[in-house]
Amino acid sequence: MLLQIIKTARPGFWPTHVWFFVLPFAGLDMFGSFAFWVGATYVCFPLGLLAYGWNDLGDTLTDANNPRKDSWVFGALPDQELRSRLPWIIAAVQIPFAILFVWIAGPKMLIWFTGLILANACYNSFGFKRLPILDLLNQAGYVLVFVLASWLCEVPQLNTPAIIFGAIFAMQSHLFGQLMDFDEDKAAGRKSTAITMGYRPAKVLLIAIMLCLAGIAYMNFRSSLVALFMVTGAMFFAGDLCFGPRRYSVWFVTTFFLVWNVVVICSMHFVWKYGVFLVE
Repeated sequence: MLLQIIKTARPGFWPTHVWFFVLPFAGLDMFGSFAFWVGATYVCFPLGLLAYGWNDLGDTLTDANNPRKDSWVFGALPDQELRSRLPWIIAAVQIPFAILFVWIAGPKMLIWFTGLILANACYNSFGFKRLPILDLLNQAGYVLVFVLASWLCEVPQLNTPAIIFGAIFAMQSHLFGQLMDFDEDKAAGRKSTAITMGYRPAKVLLIAIMLCLAGIAYMNFRSSLVALFMVTGAMFFAGDLCFGPRRYSVWFVTTFFLVWNVVVICSMHFVWKYGVFLVE
């Protein structure tokens, strides 16, 4: 069961969580900070278990027919026994970190946890994940990772363009996930943004969002590499729109996410050292 619990927290998404967490430090020395390592640990397994474990509790039908599931990248397929225990396991994992956060940074961290729980409740319990547009907008909750880094480690918050970039980037990533799950979600009767728009219009929206992110990066950030990366991504998906298959295969999305994790891990030190996301 332990392996299934870890798999439920989607380890394949942890590098991106850490990458978000590191952004506010932008060249600051944090490797000797106890608070930094507590936060970096939290945004891996504990945060993943809260966000994705909660999500899995309501996705029994779609996950059962999803060939991507039961993997270390895209999450587990919890059986009935694990599902019945999962809410208590999630809570038990959060409590020690809530105590540590308050001990390190004070009662304001309870406000942060409240925001985190509210963002996840909106998506998983209040039905936002079944409502077009709101399912994407809800992903802006990922900027709470920036807030965690700033509050917990007492460093300045990211600039506004970087926060907006992070929020839109999370929405773009979620839209890509909806395209991967298009058939399974449609069969289960879900009305996601991608399903409501249609497969090809949703791909067009994905490309438009990437170009928007490229514009934000080019006009605001210290390095043009971020803009170049987003334009390259938009070009790739434009080619996919014109010549690619309608359905993303399991091998493609698995390879895509493995390559993405390599890029995230390899770029993390560079982004931190040179403050790539700082305003010029």
